[in-house]
Amino acid sequence: MNVFRLAERYGPLLGRILLALLFVISGLHKITTLEGTAQYMAAKDLPLVPLLLVLSILIESGGGLLIVLGWHARWAALAIFLFVIPVTMIFHPFWSVENQLWAFWKNVAIMGGMLYIMAYGPGPFSLTKDRG
Repeated sequence: MNVFRLAERYGPLLGRILLALLFVISGLHKITTLEGTAQYMAAKDLPLVPLLLVLSILIESGGGLLIVLGWHARWAALAIFLFVIPVTMIFHPFWSVENQLWAFWKNVAIMGGMLYIMAYGPGPFSLTKDRG
C-alpha cells in the first residue's frame, strides 16, 4: 500500500482528529477557567458574556467531538466555521493589534479545513457517512 492510499484511507480520520482537537481542548480549557475567560471576553466589550461563554464552550467542545466522531460532522463544521468568523475579527484583528497576524491566518486555515469537511463529509471511520 503506498503513502497516498494510506492517506486516502486514514487521512480523513486523522485530519478530523487533528483539526477538532484544537476546539475540544479550547472548550475544556474555557470550562476550567470560566472566570478568567469571562473577564477576557468582557474586556472586548462583548454583550451577554455568560451566554456567549456557554455557547463558545458548546460549539468548541461539542462541535469538536462531533467532528472527531464523524457524526453530523458537516453540521458541526458549519457551526465551527461560522463561530470562527466573529472570533477571528474580535480576538485577532491584526490590522489594529500587533502580533495577531499569524493567529488570524491560523483561523483562516481552520476555516478552510471546516469547509473541506462541509464539502466532502467525514470520510471513512466515522459514525455516519453524513451526506447532509
